[in-house]
Amino acid sequence: QVQLAESGGGLVQAGGSLRLSCAASGRAFSSYSMGWIRQAPGKEREFVAAINWSGSFTYYADSVKGRFTISRDKAKNTVYLQMNSLKPEDSAVYYCAASGSGSIYYPRSYSYWGQGTQVTVSS
Repeated sequence: QVQLAESGGGLVQAGGSLRLSCAASGRAFSSYSMGWIRQAPGKEREFVAAINWSGSFTYYADSVKGRFTISRDKAKNTVYLQMNSLKPEDSAVYYCAASGSGSIYYPRSYSYWGQGTQVTVSS
């Protein structure tokens, strides 16, 4: 089992920045690829970014490439999502998730999920 807890969400103006954190506990956290998935009201969950178990590879949705950066600190069992140049369309609940099997680009591939943190970007 892996337990995940997100923090760092909030209200920010367009063009601003936020850094989300995901604290993990439980066995073998360091062996999982980790992802950030978001869900806006009335929409399906959407892949945002992912990082492999070692931190050597990162993956991004086209909509956030060049603006968001995912990273992980194994010593702290924490995954981060640095979000810059935020846009109103980035507003959503952001979930941290640990991958199970399948493609990291598909939300259904993730086995463990946090409770989510709200990000609201005002125009």
